[in-house]
Amino acid sequence: MTTPQHHGVSRRSFLKLSGLTALSVGGMTFLAACGPAAQDGGSAATTSAASGTASAASATLGDGKTLRVGMEAAYAPYNWQVSEESEYTIPIENVSGAYADGYDVQAAKVIAKALGMEPVAVKSDFGALIDALNNGQIDIVCAGMSTTDERKQSADFSDSYIDDDIVMITKKDSKFASATTFADLKGASVMGQADTMYDDVIAQIPDVNHMTPGKTVPTVVESLNSGTSDVITYSMLSVPKLLESYPDFVELQMSDKFEGSVMPDNAAIAKGQDDILKKINDAIATISADERQQMWNECMDRQPA
Repeated sequence: MTTPQHHGVSRRSFLKLSGLTALSVGGMTFLAACGPAAQDGGSAATTSAASGTASAASATLGDGKTLRVGMEAAYAPYNWQVSEESEYTIPIENVSGAYADGYDVQAAKVIAKALGMEPVAVKSDFGALIDALNNGQIDIVCAGMSTTDERKQSADFSDSYIDDDIVMITKKDSKFASATTFADLKGASVMGQADTMYDDVIAQIPDVNHMTPGKTVPTVVESLNSGTSDVITYSMLSVPKLLESYPDFVELQMSDKFEGSVMPDNAAIAKGQDDILKKINDAIATISADERQQMWNECMDRQPA
């Protein structure tokens, strides 16, 4: 939806890093080689070669050819699955005949081009993406994921390639439709998406029924549509398309605001790859504010209802 969209989301459990150990070992080996080099005049070339090798290795993600991009492929407009290839899509490696589209996909294509790689999506539950990253199953996460203090313990994050916030949605005929403060929502059943800030921020609203979160955004939306929930948390950037698809929905015009709800969309890679992270940030910096908004609007128009 953080989110996300998931987005500004805070995942609660991660495995210890596995890729970092190997990289650290590589670093220690190189440093150890530098000790004797200072005593051996003939070892300067060896030291230089070792440095070049280490630098080249640190500047490569995965096999250096195919960029495996982890995402849900179920979190429109950030990412979603389609059955037909187009100029906007990339193949989903682990789903036969399927392709991924969405804002994250467009950003991943920019990043992959800067790295000289071909992007493919790897579909995964959002809560498993960091583990997949550190287990080597994917090379990068582009999935409506925001950097948090907890996540930064397990991965390195790029600069943001778009920023979102969290709003609340209800039905026009709901008794909560005129709510402007958290107090006005007393007694409401409120649902957000699992493992994301969309669920976490509900704790800031007193005296509500904090419902078991929905696994996906469509699940959350359907809970409101069916009357299972009274209010849902949702992506600010995605509201126009939602209201177009569900004309009986309305955004709450709140004077009370969630704390810490601004959700940057950051790419994540395994820790210890500073050269790669710089290249990724340089690529992101080439996308102007106007281009980001255009990409977003186009994704909003293409996303499934």
